[in-house]
Amino acid sequence: MYNYLDFEKPVADLEGKIIELKKLAESGEAVDVADEIARLEKRAKDALRDAYKALTPWQKVQVARHPDRPHCLDYINGLLTDFTPLAGDRNFGEDQAIVCGFARFQGESVAVIGQEKGSDTASRLKHNFGSVRPEGYRKAVRVMEMADHFKIPVLTLVDTAGAFPGVTAEERGQAEAIARSTSACLALKVPSISVVIGEGGSGGAIAIATANRVYMLEHSIYSVISPEGAASILWRDTTRSKDAATNMKITAQDLLEMKIIDAIIPEPLGGAHRAPQAVIAAAGDIISRTMKEFSASNADFREQRREKYLAMGRTL
Repeated sequence: MYNYLDFEKPVADLEGKIIELKKLAESGEAVDVADEIARLEKRAKDALRDAYKALTPWQKVQVARHPDRPHCLDYINGLLTDFTPLAGDRNFGEDQAIVCGFARFQGESVAVIGQEKGSDTASRLKHNFGSVRPEGYRKAVRVMEMADHFKIPVLTLVDTAGAFPGVTAEERGQAEAIARSTSACLALKVPSISVVIGEGGSGGAIAIATANRVYMLEHSIYSVISPEGAASILWRDTTRSKDAATNMKITAQDLLEMKIIDAIIPEPLGGAHRAPQAVIAAAGDIISRTMKEFSASNADFREQRREKYLAMGRTL
């Protein structure tokens, strides 16, 4: 069974009936239900298509946060081989909210950095729900510097509601760590690719997403602050999160139109959580094409990245 979102209730009702009929057929309590099951499956698919045909920004926020959505480690396991994780910032400690290391992508070396939210209670606590502490960003900087030294492309997987806002993180220099990580992204001489696979929240995301190419999954979000945080600041009312989500232009479609990102990776009908392998493969395809483009290019990747970000917001 899926974890259904609020707007998916018609689908949940139909798929619930399908499950009940299948159980009755298996137990022998019902016969000749195949036609009814087929009819309900078609209705459920149509209802799912209708639900996802024109999602509102707030509904996209819900999909981006879906607990069953594939996370960073799912992409690493699905796309990379010979992954060797690296731990610690060589200053304070290890932060498991961010996963770093070196691996091979289609036989070529790549440095990978990604935020991991976890998939169950134990792993979510272990990875701090993807909220990175200062030592996590300093670990990311260490890996980026190693990648630059050995001329290895960098791939980042973004999925965080934002950097960890706790007192201890501030005491250890959270803002400075985020700034240094962003600076390290911009300073890379090697090419870099970033994929927003769920939430791209504030400086916590941009710290590893300042890349030559930035892609977003179709139902992911990318914003300067969460809708709840924006509603709290603008209206002092978190119940207006839906309004904030709409006004902030946080969807992949909005950001592509504003040229903040480079392309959108399509998701299966019903979102990435309904067909994780399909969306991981789609992400792999666009990463592969971009890597080949970079390999054939003699561009100054640092200068290209600089111009990309300086161009944002220009009106002339």
